[in-house]
Amino acid sequence: MTATRFHHVSDWLHLPDASMAVFFLGGLALRRHGDFVALLGLSVAIDWAAVRLAGVSDFCITAAYAALPVAYGVLWYAGRASVARGRPGAASLSIAWGLGTLAAVLSFLISNGAFYWWGGRYADPHWAQYLQRAWQWGPLFVRTTALYLAVVLAAAWCVLRWRHLRAAAPLSKPSDVS
Repeated sequence: MTATRFHHVSDWLHLPDASMAVFFLGGLALRRHGDFVALLGLSVAIDWAAVRLAGVSDFCITAAYAALPVAYGVLWYAGRASVARGRPGAASLSIAWGLGTLAAVLSFLISNGAFYWWGGRYADPHWAQYLQRAWQWGPLFVRTTALYLAVVLAAAWCVLRWRHLRAAAPLSKPSDVS
């Protein structure tokens, strides 16, 4: 998250912001409420450092910033909800990806809607303009999150598959090597 959210680093690496994917994956892997609070604190600290120390624009820091815990909470708790009850495999990871992508849509609508309606950056907000702006930016944020999730979940599937094959392989005995 730091490498992609802290704009001087992400601009150099050309990486889009991974925060939404990190919150979903955090809920999936870590699950504890305290970890959510810690990750939320990290995201605020990164933004503070970017604005105060690195001179990044504070355009997005408005009263609407208070909606980020809700937007990130949607992702975290969707990750928690998608934890497989049975044996993890391709099907459960695909379901996790789908749920993560849907959570990204809802999270984006919460954060973007809060910024548009409560941020004070638009003199005369109205639904037509909001829908136009949501359609302009929403697909980018959701697509980026879905791509990060696909890469991480595919890597997780490969690791799980490798572990399964390794556990199923019979151990060779020293006498078999001759």
